[in-house]
Amino acid sequence: MSDSLLTIIARIKAQPGLEARMRQDLLSLLAPTRAESGCITFDLLQDTHDPTVFVLYENWKDQATLDAHFQRPYVKQVLQAYEETLAEPIAILSLRKIESSRRSQTRE
Repeated sequence: MSDSLLTIIARIKAQPGLEARMRQDLLSLLAPTRAESGCITFDLLQDTHDPTVFVLYENWKDQATLDAHFQRPYVKQVLQAYEETLAEPIAILSLRKIESSRRSQTRE
């Protein structure tokens, strides 16, 4: 992976009683998003203590591929559906790794 790898963590909270609808909307994103050329990881998680809270964990090749993702018609459709189901604005973290996961060698 290059230094341009972009990690996105999006916290999405549904209005109480609308979590099943939100879940279906989010599930509809999985297959087509994972098929996008710049998508490395696109996982949906649900809070174990609050079923109205969902998290998308995403890794993208770079900012350009993420920007292209948001222009896809199926993404725009789900974002429009959010307007009816969101309890609060989506909280998005856009992250880049600052340290390699490889263990550094120590000198003796």
